[in-house]
Amino acid sequence: MNVPRKANILLVDDRDENLTALEAILTSLDQNLVRASSGEDALKALLEEDFAVILLDVVMPGMDGFETAAHIKQRERTKDVPIIFLTGAGIDRHQVFRGYASRAIDYLTKPFDPWVLRSKVEVFVELHQVKQQLREQSRMLRRELAEETGGPAAGVAGRLSRRVAEVNTNLELLRGLIVTEERDDDSRTVEAVRDLDRSVAQLTTLVEALSGPE
Repeated sequence: MNVPRKANILLVDDRDENLTALEAILTSLDQNLVRASSGEDALKALLEEDFAVILLDVVMPGMDGFETAAHIKQRERTKDVPIIFLTGAGIDRHQVFRGYASRAIDYLTKPFDPWVLRSKVEVFVELHQVKQQLREQSRMLRRELAEETGGPAAGVAGRLSRRVAEVNTNLELLRGLIVTEERDDDSRTVEAVRDLDRSVAQLTTLVEALSGPE
């Protein structure tokens, strides 16, 4: 079993003591913790590495957390990276609206519960690692398919994808007929369609993996 690569977690705060506190909370996750002391530093870090999640302080001099988040979400490479805003207790409705308008995933008010923060971050790390594993499996399947067919895997995957889509469409029609006309003496037909449904679902998953990102 392959051990997942460590995920990068970006910590953004203009105060060193806050960054140190975040590191103390998250160090038990055994991931790569990357510091950024400003919005500008955060954007630079995001150009160099992929991150599982960003912990972003709202109140910072110069580019604040909301502006930083807006830039992050405008970039194709980083638009899907989850952001957890960290803010002081004096938050108002306008700030909350700006936070969610920036498409942040969550909002935590200081002082926050360390266990809650660590649990939230851990979920995003696990999701990130699952996506990485799926990408690696897709690349492996593409290589194997190219070797076996002697041609580019993308073309074969595209043709398979179209055929599977046709099968799924026909299967959906068949399901509808079975549901509307089901009788006691049709039990074997129903079970056969269910078996076919499971097989097609597995085939669909395989084709999606082959058609996945490089």
